[in-house]
This record gives sequence, C-alpha cells and structure tokens, in this order.
Amino acid sequence: MFAFISHPDCLKHDAGPGHPDTPERLHAINNALLTSGLDFVIRHYDAPLVEREALDRVHTRAYLDSLYALDTSKGPVRLDDDTILSPGTLRAAERSAGAGVLGVELIMKGEASGAFCGIRPPGHHAEAGGAMGFCYFNNIAVAAAHALAVHGLERVAIVDFDVHHGNGTEAIFRNEPRVLFCSSFQHPFYPFTGDEKQTENLIDVPLPAGTGSKVFRKAISERWLPALDAFKPQFLFVSAGFDGHIADEMAHFALVEADYEWLTERLMGIARGHCDGRILSMLEGGYEPGALARSVVRHIKAML
Repeated sequence: MFAFISHPDCLKHDAGPGHPDTPERLHAINNALLTSGLDFVIRHYDAPLVEREALDRVHTRAYLDSLYALDTSKGPVRLDDDTILSPGTLRAAERSAGAGVLGVELIMKGEASGAFCGIRPPGHHAEAGGAMGFCYFNNIAVAAAHALAVHGLERVAIVDFDVHHGNGTEAIFRNEPRVLFCSSFQHPFYPFTGDEKQTENLIDVPLPAGTGSKVFRKAISERWLPALDAFKPQFLFVSAGFDGHIADEMAHFALVEADYEWLTERLMGIARGHCDGRILSMLEGGYEPGALARSVVRHIKAML
C-alpha cells in the first residue's frame, strides 16, 4: 500500500498575508486526491513529531537551540524577509520533518511500497545552521540521514526538481560520499547557488528562465539518470517542488503536469532497478494551488 503522510498541524503555519506558502496548498492536494480517485488506493498516515536526535544529525545544536528559544507569544518572528516564525510554525515543521522519518520506517519495514509527504513548511533551503527561503528544518535531509544512521544504508540518492536550487540539502551532504544529490533549477535565480565547483556526489543542473519540456527532459536524461544508474542507490529520496509549472508565478519555467509524470516514471525505473522500489517523496515548492494539485496527482500516479 502506498503511504500519504501529512498532519493537520501543517495547516497551522501562518507566514502572513500575501506569503506564497499558504494552507490552501495542502487543501488543494487533498481535494485533488479525492476527485482523482487516488484517495481510495492510498493509505493516510499522521506525521509524528520529529525527535531531536533526528534533527541533530543535520542541524547544529546552536541553531536548533536558538530556534526553540524564540518567543512567538506576542506575534510572529521574522527570520529573514521570507521566513516567518508564527505560533504554529515549529509544530508544523516538526510534523513535516517527522513525516519523512515515518516514511522511511514504513518503507524499510515493508509496510508501504512508497510514500509521499504532503507537508508544509518545505525544507530544502534550510542549512545546517540556519533557516531560509520558507524553510526551518531540512525535511529531506533529516529523512535521508535517518535512513543512513538507523538502517545502515550505504548509498542513498536525493533528487530535487524544485525550480529553486536545494542549497541547504547540498550544503549538508556536500562531503558525504554515501549521498548522491541531483538538483535541477532555474539559474540565475534564488538562492543564487548551484554553480559552484561540484564534488563527485553533486549533480547540479542549472537551467535558464523559459525552460520547457524539451530542455528539461534532455537535461534530466543526460545528467541525472546516468549518474543515478552508476551510483546504484539503495533508497531514493525526492524533493518534489512543482513551482516550475508554467502556471506558477514564483519562477519562469514552462513545465506542465506531463513533465512531472515523465520524470517520476524515470525515477521509478531507478527505484525498481536499484532500490527494491524504495522511494520517498516530500513536498517542497509549488504555489499555484490548482497546478500544484494536478501535478501532485500525476506524480503519485506515476509512483503507484
């Protein structure tokens, strides 16, 4: 049975009026799961609260202590221009990171064939020592580090197709040979990283504004897929950002639902070929609710 992991607490993160990361994102996904019929072939799980030990594997103690010391009782605290800590944010972030840990456990124990975590806030911009870009805990890094530490895996891959470079995930695993990180993103664009000297375990694919299906698929086919095949991961993690959709005004790509389905089908080939089908996907960006929901449906269908 395929697992869909989320929690009502993820709706309680309030980044303020006009902020792109709204609870409507998750409402749209849940409605689309119902109308598509997928809701009847997946199993819903409540995301647990992440344990401090899991956060400590990827974040510094100083950062975590300072984050938990912030007082939101008198109102939101602004960590940067886009990253706001509201009274409900930390609990939502704990659920988001906990979702990935639960997903790993379900898959490793054979209780789920794969998993999608419909969570917010996202995580891939969060660095070891700080929050940024709507992100507080690096959810995908927490999940991957858990798989390595608890289940003794020797090789895991993380693929990130969000339109923004997953700078936090890359920085955390830059010198970790057990992790292959593949990222495609608009460049130059926020967070203006991803064009630095790469190490053997980093496959960055910067793409220009206006990138559509043909250029995107060619880049993935030529850069990601051979590297993933050669690495032979034992678990495949996906930072699933759908803000490269042509209807999403957060960036300037021209992707459509079919592109996300195409990519997911290729990733499933990697998962079946090397990982015994083990694949965990976690929501990152995607801020036009309709396009996001349609894309997630195609993504999950391909994972099924």
